[in-house]
Amino acid sequence: MPDHPLRPLTDLPGVADAVARARAACEALRWHRALRRQWAVVRTEAGVRCARAGAVVDGIRVPLTVVRDVARGADDAASGPEGRAVVGALRVQAEVERLMRAPGATGVRGAMPFGQLAARLHALGVGEDVGDGVPGRPRSGGQPLDLRGLGPAPVAGELDARLAALGALAGAPLPREVPALVLSAVVHGEMLALRPFTQGNGVVARALFRHQVTTGGVDPVGVVVPEAVWAQEPNVYLSAAAGFATGSPEGVARWLRYCAESVTQGAAEGTAIADAVLAGSLTGAGGPAGG
Repeated sequence: MPDHPLRPLTDLPGVADAVARARAACEALRWHRALRRQWAVVRTEAGVRCARAGAVVDGIRVPLTVVRDVARGADDAASGPEGRAVVGALRVQAEVERLMRAPGATGVRGAMPFGQLAARLHALGVGEDVGDGVPGRPRSGGQPLDLRGLGPAPVAGELDARLAALGALAGAPLPREVPALVLSAVVHGEMLALRPFTQGNGVVARALFRHQVTTGGVDPVGVVVPEAVWAQEPNVYLSAAAGFATGSPEGVARWLRYCAESVTQGAAEGTAIADAVLAGSLTGAGGPAGG
């Protein structure tokens, strides 16, 4: 039987060690006392922070308290382009969380094909604000309007073929020797490289990463916040993504390590959330707005 196409990536410099550290950090978080009975509160707050930090990566700086207000349904906090972007980011996180299972449950709730999920996340994230594009529909031609620092994006037949290949890769069984985090990072990086939509590609790529990390068992509760790292250093995040887009072994290895390291640090953010929930300071914090 031929090797899995991602198998060689596990041998790239530093990847296995970075993945092992991320796995250990997530495993430690999984046994946090707050996740025994209050996992839903922790997950919800993690989603709010993912939405807020992801918006920062995209250049939209909104205080966490405002994002929480929007999540609770405060219409006056969601005005203007920034407010609409926050609403979209929260709706995307809500959809990802809708597909998550409860701790200890089996299977995936409401599983859908990769392409359908990407389209739905895009439509939820951008609403009608897509310029010349159509919500949920990949570009038919031309270059995307966002993330231009990642180099030229594929178009037409190449874009369709690579999207189909990515969907097949994400939906196929993963052999034991290929860590789920490697697949998650590849999905994340390839979506950024492809930028299949006219705009709004970043929020979709990051949401798919969270989805893959959760369904793949890396963070089964859905409480890790790697976006907290990317929000602190958006230029580093985009530089690493640009390296992945080149397809060079060095660029791919750097991206895989960076994603794994972000999960490790994101687990620390998840631990801080769980600590706060356990202390009672996040009870009733509110959750992502539904789509």
